[in-house]
Amino acid sequence: MKGLALLLVLLGHGNYDGSSARFNLPGPDITAPEFNVLLRKVPSRNVVFVNTASSSGPFVEDLSGPGRTIITATRSGAEQYTTLFGGYFVEAFTAEAADADKNKRVTMLEAFLYAKGEVTRAYEREGLLATEHATLDDNGDRKGSQDPTPTGAEGKVAAALSLGSAADAAPLPADPKLRALILERRELERRVEALRLLKDSLPPAKYTSELERLVTDLALKTREIRTLEGDSKP
Repeated sequence: MKGLALLLVLLGHGNYDGSSARFNLPGPDITAPEFNVLLRKVPSRNVVFVNTASSSGPFVEDLSGPGRTIITATRSGAEQYTTLFGGYFVEAFTAEAADADKNKRVTMLEAFLYAKGEVTRAYEREGLLATEHATLDDNGDRKGSQDPTPTGAEGKVAAALSLGSAADAAPLPADPKLRALILERRELERRVEALRLLKDSLPPAKYTSELERLVTDLALKTREIRTLEGDSKP
């Protein structure tokens, strides 16, 4: 979506020595503070950092901040066993079940909740005690939540961030007028999501007015597309 300049997903293993959490690399392992130095160089209002490794919990405290959504596979450094979260998190973006609101767009929150649920079910199927508990922080309070929601203290930003939709990846029609309308609708959809990210920083009346305008424009654009699609059918 517009405004999501960086999505960084770590897949692999991590470790925790009691004071510092690290992500394992072929060379020197990299710590959360070292990642923080790198992230500060990114000129972005929205950064999503996902650490799916074991012992990833401490990354929340070190990386949390304004404009950042931090997701970890574990709630602490003590959860040091190999995690399942990463595989399910990646799977979420092509899994129909992950799209909770059925808008053909999987948000970071939806991907988190889908992966968390699948991890729970995987442990239950094997009759094992879960050794990983994923967390999400998107309000900069340096505390990850295991149960974020679209309207809660944690989860509102993640609920508005996505990689796009299945429709975005679909080939555009050959008809130049229909193609233009579809691209205009995609831009309106991105603007709606971007506005939702700014909700807490705008006066309520201004936010409501702007959202109503964009949603109306989006509905009208969709009607134009459907009319043109109907006219083009034999």
